Amino acid sequence: MSATRLPGTPRLLRALNDRAALELLLEQGPLTRARLGELTGLSKVTASQLVERLEERGLVARVGEQAGGRGPNAQLYAVRPGSAYVVGVDVGAERVVAACADITGAVVSRVEQSTRDTDDPVGVVHNAVVQAASGAGAELSSVRRVVLGTPGLVDPTSGDITFAFNLPRWHRGLLAALREDLATPVVFENDVNLAAVAEAQSGAARENRDFVLVWVGAGVGLAIMLGGRLHHGSSGAAGEIGYLPVPGVPIPRDVSRRAKPAFQQLAGADAVLAVAREHGLPADSAADAVRAAIAAGTAGGPLLDELARRLALGVASTCVVLDPPLVVLAGEVGQAGGAALAERVQHEVAAITLVRPRVVPTGLTEEPILHGALRTALDAVRDEVFGSTVG
Repeated sequence: MSATRLPGTPRLLRALNDRAALELLLEQGPLTRARLGELTGLSKVTASQLVERLEERGLVARVGEQAGGRGPNAQLYAVRPGSAYVVGVDVGAERVVAACADITGAVVSRVEQSTRDTDDPVGVVHNAVVQAASGAGAELSSVRRVVLGTPGLVDPTSGDITFAFNLPRWHRGLLAALREDLATPVVFENDVNLAAVAEAQSGAARENRDFVLVWVGAGVGLAIMLGGRLHHGSSGAAGEIGYLPVPGVPIPRDVSRRAKPAFQQLAGADAVLAVAREHGLPADSAADAVRAAIAAGTAGGPLLDELARRLALGVASTCVVLDPPLVVLAGEVGQAGGAALAERVQHEVAAITLVRPRVVPTGLTEEPILHGALRTALDAVRDEVFGSTVG
């Protein structure tokens, strides 16, 4: 029996080789044709054809020469930054921050817009995205994807916002309005989930395919990473740990109203400030209160102990279900608490459950939601651009 010939195999192999070469150029920087051939295992002729294809499609460009021995210098090639752009947006209750990155991942512009004096979320996002692209010297048409990080629930099926406690003007139908307005793919994602994406890429969860991230700030949230992928749940509510029923605080029975959910009452920023006042450490913000407790040394220990006991209720409830090896404490309080708070939470969780996850503070200090949005957009656009290199 003769072997069955697989249709499209040469085209598929070219696509795979092109993608591998582009990934190498992103990872290692400018390379010669010969070096690309060595790293991909391709012959000199095949590597040269590959580079010519990528040049023709505007994905790579010559950026210099490499001096060698005898003969002419070898040309160096790199991914052309302007072949595509993405915009990440961090949407908060009082401001929107947008950043534009080129396809290499370099962030080339950043802008802020206030949301206090407007009832037009489409207009706010439009202005932020346009200004971010303009600041990068990019036409809006070259922005291949916009990813917005937002508090609340994002429907996994429609991609629309279904509930945002702090953003009453954000509603169903907004996604379609933004896509029409910007004429480019727009994606919503929960803000804490995006922080976990950034943590996995360059923070405390690097090389961890399974972990949870607990965000402690004005609200309390959770992101779940399983097998290197975010877990959203059937309605997008996976990780809304602020609504966890816990003892010691009233449990609202109508979450559609403005009453604070139970675990948020116990461990959110307002609760941290109240506990700080009780321990003689009043502060302007929850993060300042935690930093003051750490600076106070032994005298600040009781505040950190109480906060750890409260946080451990939510962390333990999560960990006895998921049993993750790693828990990352993030948000303004998690970052301020550092190792002092993380170690206390780890000890308390081990004391009240059968699981013993390692608890660590975030490894990121600046705008994790924004960077998670950019990373999410880049991953999708690279798949689109790099995956369609063969005509």
